[in-house]
Amino acid sequence: MTTRFGIGYDVHRLADGERLLLGGVEIEGAARGLVGHSDADVVAHAISDALLGAAGLGDIGDHFPDTDERFRDADSMSLAEEVCAMLAERGWRASNVDVTLIAERPRLSGHREAMRNSLSRTLGLPASAVNVKFTTNEGLGSVGRDEGMAALAVAGIESIG
Repeated sequence: MTTRFGIGYDVHRLADGERLLLGGVEIEGAARGLVGHSDADVVAHAISDALLGAAGLGDIGDHFPDTDERFRDADSMSLAEEVCAMLAERGWRASNVDVTLIAERPRLSGHREAMRNSLSRTLGLPASAVNVKFTTNEGLGSVGRDEGMAALAVAGIESIG
């Protein structure tokens, strides 16, 4: 069996009046949400980019460009499912993902299991193959000034068949 790995990164700015979706989980009561052409789920975007990178298939901007109105307000978890289907068409499947969300607030540790379970269902992985971590930027840079959130993901894929 062949195994490959990819890295994904995404960042979106925060704004009042926006929903905050992370790993397919809506964070109720969040003061601000992320802005993007789609639903701006930085966790799902970073994971999708990591999976596409592992398979040598470019990035989410190649497949779901923000210049295409079909993807306005798109559900990023549905896009991640499409990424998994693209991999399967080429003889690959996700084997594991590890994602770190970088944000000053809100504190998100209480949402870890919901995100992990949501990602597990979407990617067709056991929850034990999905890891979600949180950190801050210690007040440094735009994320540290609480202007946005970023996510960094590593994904493994394995050949099927």
